[in-house]
Amino acid sequence: MGETVRTLAYGAWPSPIDAVLAAAHDGRPEDVGFVGDEVWWTEPRPTEGGRRTLVRRRAEGTAEPVLAAPWNVRTRVIEYGGRPWTGLMTADGPLVVFANFADQRLYALRPGPGEEPRPLTPVSPVGGGLRWAEPQILAEHGEVWCVLEEFTGDGPSDVRRVLAAVPLDGSAAGDRDAVRELTDDRHRFVTGPRLAPDGRRAAWLAWDHPRMPWDGTELLVAEIGPGGTFGEPTTLAGGPEESVAQVDWAPDGALLYASDRTGWWNLYRDGRPVCPRQEEFGGPLWKLGRRWFAPLDSGLIAVVHGRGATALGILDPETGEVVDAAGPWTEFAPALAVLGERVAAVGASPRSAYEVVELDARTGHARVIGAPHDDAVDPAHYPEPQIRTFTGPDGREIHAHVYPPHNPGCVAPGGELPPYVVWAHGGPTGRSPLVLDLEIAYFTSRGIGVAEVNYGGSTGHGREYRNRLRGQWGVVDVEDCAAVALALADEGTADRGRLAVRGGSAGGWTAAASLATTDVYACGTIIYPVLDLTGWSEGETHDFESRYLETLIGPYAEVPGRYAERSPTGHADRITAPFLLLQGLDDVICPPVQCERFLARMAGRRVPHAYLAFEGEGHGFRRAETMVRALEAELSLYAQVFGLNPRGVPTLELTK
Repeated sequence: MGETVRTLAYGAWPSPIDAVLAAAHDGRPEDVGFVGDEVWWTEPRPTEGGRRTLVRRRAEGTAEPVLAAPWNVRTRVIEYGGRPWTGLMTADGPLVVFANFADQRLYALRPGPGEEPRPLTPVSPVGGGLRWAEPQILAEHGEVWCVLEEFTGDGPSDVRRVLAAVPLDGSAAGDRDAVRELTDDRHRFVTGPRLAPDGRRAAWLAWDHPRMPWDGTELLVAEIGPGGTFGEPTTLAGGPEESVAQVDWAPDGALLYASDRTGWWNLYRDGRPVCPRQEEFGGPLWKLGRRWFAPLDSGLIAVVHGRGATALGILDPETGEVVDAAGPWTEFAPALAVLGERVAAVGASPRSAYEVVELDARTGHARVIGAPHDDAVDPAHYPEPQIRTFTGPDGREIHAHVYPPHNPGCVAPGGELPPYVVWAHGGPTGRSPLVLDLEIAYFTSRGIGVAEVNYGGSTGHGREYRNRLRGQWGVVDVEDCAAVALALADEGTADRGRLAVRGGSAGGWTAAASLATTDVYACGTIIYPVLDLTGWSEGETHDFESRYLETLIGPYAEVPGRYAERSPTGHADRITAPFLLLQGLDDVICPPVQCERFLARMAGRRVPHAYLAFEGEGHGFRRAETMVRALEAELSLYAQVFGLNPRGVPTLELTK
């Protein structure tokens, strides 16, 4: 006999997916690479202070963490970070170099009993210190080549970035002068150098304020002279309105890169398109070292590509044909590594979280080799998403994923419509991937629908779609989210009186702006947000995004009124819906002062709200206990506002 299906109101459905389970499965493997013929990667540990460890998969198939707590393999370069480790196999076994989050120093390690990491770089007494990303070991030079981010003062923009060479012998561990700079600091931002197969040329990307890397970058190439010195670089591609997202070398010495010069990030070989399509073979460079393509020894190219969702494929640059890997994965992260004809990648689907996948380019066979998805609950409780396209203002298309309430053991009373929460992703130059997320399942399995909106400005749909947000942040994103929410209500999918909005970072901005400028939502959850554009643009954020608003809003000197008009902080008097505000106290991207200023403006207005601030958390919560508290608080907000009765959830105290 099957389980009896009970009739219970939306929001009261019992679910095996609690906040502890959702938190334990937060994060994903990243930074895959080969060390000899072994695949290594970084992996989150939410229950160990939110650190990331390095995982090694031995040839016989066993996987083991390489670094015990408190080692944390993560760099703070541009605050969002980048590839934090590299490794190679020597006669004495593996040698790895990694950045440690706590002190941002590079360390070298030969894994083995009694072996401890030894520092390669010094601690800086100035400002944010010395930071390193995209390391690569050049054994012939006895050096590690990487990106160096060096603070020259205490301000967030007192910083320079260059390519640098760090001695492997540890002689720079206490001596900054022992670090050899490969380039000057004429460019504000640089990516790590990619070396040609003959070792005689290096290629990298650079860009300058006020551009973000998806607006425009330059592809630079320099000759490498005796002793590893760089010649004067030459610009081969890119510009103010051309974003080159990645560069690499083919085995025959041809230069490969992904450029959006046609309006889509497509692949080029020595300047010629190899697979012109209206889909993306690149993406936004939020972290240094992202890889959407990787050349194979055969001359073929492993690619992560797609329109919206991404597939893993093998591209033949001679014919332009792409053959995609078979398997259950419907989304791949920009984290490719290759060895011979082996491709290591990170893939996921609506039924499985991100896992490490290996593809044999000769046979097309793909298999899971690391961080395998494990169903902690019956998959019948997972949401069943719908890929939807809605019509927004002026007839524009809006892409979204709709996750209706779903629980195999429950139905709602006839005639009751479910509450829905609209999720606005961060970035805003980013997108919501269609993958299993137990935070979404936490709500849908209780009878609360979720709609992820890839509003205008999102990636995955070409440069024109991405550019919709230029000068329109706080307008187009708000309008698109509202259009999806109201369409769901109009079609009878959602309860018009029980709509909420939530988002983190740029999504937190969209959530707050939505509450301030529309009457669509009954409440909202605002997570580590931007709330005050004027303050954010005048030194309250980090260097990487310090001029981002010139594109999203407009140059401050030209449109100062727009900064005030769009900011939720300046219009706290318009907010009447209850809200939950969540913030990490160590956040340097969207600092707590923004929340404090906003709450001061809300004082005395008698709008029910709660503010939860977490010590030790930055931009993006990483600790299990934080995620549990935040998720339960969010559900309690919806329960109180929507009149729901969830089981076993602590009541969030709302103040007025």
